[in-house]
Amino acid sequence: MDKELNIKYNMTDEELFAPVDHNELESEKITAPRYSYWRSVFRVFFHHRINIIILALFLFIIIFAYVYPTIIHYDSEVNPFINLMNPESKHLSPAEAMNMFGKNIHWILGAGASGESTFDSIWYGSRISISLAFICAAINMTVGVFIGAIWGFSKKVDIFMTEVYNIVGNVPLILIISVMAMLFTPSFWTMVFAMTIIGWLGIAYFIRTQVIIIRDREYNLASRCLGTSTVKIALKNILPFMTSVIVTMLATELPSYISYEVFLAYIGMGMSEMSLGRLIYSAEPAMVTPGWEMEFWSPVAIASIITVVLYVVGQNLGDASDPRTHM
Repeated sequence: MDKELNIKYNMTDEELFAPVDHNELESEKITAPRYSYWRSVFRVFFHHRINIIILALFLFIIIFAYVYPTIIHYDSEVNPFINLMNPESKHLSPAEAMNMFGKNIHWILGAGASGESTFDSIWYGSRISISLAFICAAINMTVGVFIGAIWGFSKKVDIFMTEVYNIVGNVPLILIISVMAMLFTPSFWTMVFAMTIIGWLGIAYFIRTQVIIIRDREYNLASRCLGTSTVKIALKNILPFMTSVIVTMLATELPSYISYEVFLAYIGMGMSEMSLGRLIYSAEPAMVTPGWEMEFWSPVAIASIITVVLYVVGQNLGDASDPRTHM
């Protein structure tokens, strides 16, 4: 065959054939597009325009809850009672408040029972309620995910924790929170303690169930045979596969804490700070008083918007965290 090629092309073997460099390291490399998990998550998330709108609304809420009270130098001990001695400034509609105090952003929702700005009070209360939700979620999710991973992977821990869950987990969380609020001074940190003392248990049990499904896969068995510790297997081999599940769970946890706080405050067992729940509780008489309705429905509307936005953002981010959506 070589001679035929030589004759056909009138070329020597050296001209027809050339040696190819062979690099064993290079031959082991797999040619594939570079993949970044979190880049793919955000690409999928921002691909839908509704997520951009919801996220913009979420950022608007955060800015007004945390930045706006700082800009106006809101003082929770001064601002609510600044017009207390002026009987004409109480229970004003937006139009009446602007006519009395001037047309500015402070009075676009009117004035409350003490002549305070309803708009300013709502955003200061939103900061307290949102902070409570984020702190409780951070504690419960961290403890719940960590213990749940160990719980699902270690059979000894599973026996003990299952009994704890069967005893404590069947007690309604709202009942425990109510008892804690009655036993201690109903402050911000008391509410955090009440919501986190067993709030992580349900999360841990859910994570335990998910871990059991994947703990006996081949790579986990191989890790155990190689002597890898249970904690390292749970944290390195199992939890990374559950990112979308954890984010989705976080989406349901965040709004629930705001709902608990609003409900407890509405029945008179909330914290002493002027949170959204406390505002709703204080404005309850205004709900049925003609001309005062804005005092009650404004914090109700803001609390509803915050819970819905937190839930939708978390759910959509959880969907985007699923690697199966990255194709």
